[in-house]
Amino acid sequence: METKTDILNIEKIRKDFPILSREVNGKPLIYLDSGASSQKPQQVIDVISHYYEHEHSNIHRGIHTLSQEATTAYEDSRKTVQAFINAKHDHEVIFTAGTTESINLVASSFGKKFLEKGDEIIISTMEHHSNIVPWQMICEEKGAILKVVPINDKGEFLMEEFEQLLSKKTKLVAITHISNTLGTINPVKEIIVKAHQNGTLVLIDGAQAVPHKKVDVQDLDCDFYAFSGHKMFGPTGVGILYGKESILNDLPPYQGGGDMIKTVTFEKTTYNCLPHKLEAGTPNIVGGIGLAAAINYMNAIGIDKIEAYEHELLIYATEQIKQIEGVRIVGEAANKASVLSFLVEGTHPSDIGMIIDKLGIAIRTGHHCTEPLMNRFEILGTARASFAFYNTIEEIDIFITALKKAIKMLV
Repeated sequence: METKTDILNIEKIRKDFPILSREVNGKPLIYLDSGASSQKPQQVIDVISHYYEHEHSNIHRGIHTLSQEATTAYEDSRKTVQAFINAKHDHEVIFTAGTTESINLVASSFGKKFLEKGDEIIISTMEHHSNIVPWQMICEEKGAILKVVPINDKGEFLMEEFEQLLSKKTKLVAITHISNTLGTINPVKEIIVKAHQNGTLVLIDGAQAVPHKKVDVQDLDCDFYAFSGHKMFGPTGVGILYGKESILNDLPPYQGGGDMIKTVTFEKTTYNCLPHKLEAGTPNIVGGIGLAAAINYMNAIGIDKIEAYEHELLIYATEQIKQIEGVRIVGEAANKASVLSFLVEGTHPSDIGMIIDKLGIAIRTGHHCTEPLMNRFEILGTARASFAFYNTIEEIDIFITALKKAIKMLV
């Protein structure tokens, strides 16, 4: 299959990722697990190494040269993120440890101040555990109620059901932009409009969206947007919480410690301004700098080109896998990102994964941290191939051949 987006120069891009040149079990690595964590280009690796070799110091607190250089690099990274998601202000960009901490921050701080007994929070059936458990915890603590929007058999968000769940008691809606298991792209802009008409705030879990499509938080008009560095070709242990300035100003601090304060006495502490109020302690400095390098790398390729190319990979892989007898695709939404979850009749997903690993192919198997979603489909888990712009049509062909071989061995 010839793609329309050959201008990406995939051969050149693949050379940027050192790990793609290695072998696994004597076979060339084919990495189809970017939904769990993406690989890192040399450009990001080099920036991280350079920081530790030449610039490392603690930030915001020193007048010496290294501290000033590290602070500048870190705060410039914040501005890079701001531009990437089109936040209105750089202080609306809060560095966290990842999507999970971003959501926990909102659940804790928002819940502590604004959630009362009998209030309601709405999520959906397709949420990752990190967008379920924090809300369960704060609802239990405050006596609030967690409501769940159902999905149809294709794995699509049911808007009418969502509208019926909204009430005067709904304080916040927390919805994934793209399902990590199904690949479903949710109509988040419409969800936000409906929620705002009800006077309800909205948090979007963008962990699976930001690596694959352009995100404009001002255009979406979301109140919070969370994502992780490691899924978008950057380091692990760093993520972002975007929040509207007025809302973040109203949140109490998530954690206490250094940098989030203006003054401290044993009698009273006054808190710092944004973003520092929500960033206690020494941050993952190199993580923030590495995240900015990953953003610069994606921007140089072009987000629109990335999205178009990955869509072609998904279409091709879907067409090929549908030709295999006994395969069931889980998640067939009309609007999907580059995730392909499937089951093979008469086999266990883990057995499929182990066999094709012997052929050098990395896929994910299990419930993908979406157990309630698995319960909705009355299954224990799936096998999942997730594609990034460094994958190729040829790799998909090898994957399909390996899958057929695994099925022949197991059935």
